[in-house]
Amino acid sequence: MMVQGRAGGTGERFNLGEITVTRCTLRLSQTGTGAKAGVSYVIGRSQRHAQLAAIADALLQESGLIEALEAGLLEPIRRHLDAERADRHQRAQSTRVDFLTLAREARGELADEQP
Repeated sequence: MMVQGRAGGTGERFNLGEITVTRCTLRLSQTGTGAKAGVSYVIGRSQRHAQLAAIADALLQESGLIEALEAGLLEPIRRHLDAERADRHQRAQSTRVDFLTLAREARGELADEQP
């Protein structure tokens, strides 16, 4: 699959490169409710990941399972992603440089200020 990018986030799109994508389409047959089709695309070559995502997609189409899947599957995934995001943010903050402070130090303004 071709991945596109934008210079500066606002410029024209350009082709950045290609990535490997694994696709899975399956049908889950359930007694009495008919078959539900699940589809997934995942970056990389993990067939198991694509299969699990397609199964989750098919199960989420069943209205009687939505609450159980929300509590048992989606909420733990959300917590995990939030924890990863917070960790990444914390690591980025530890390397942050306040250029305004550096400029003020160079001019000697910080020595005049009282805390």
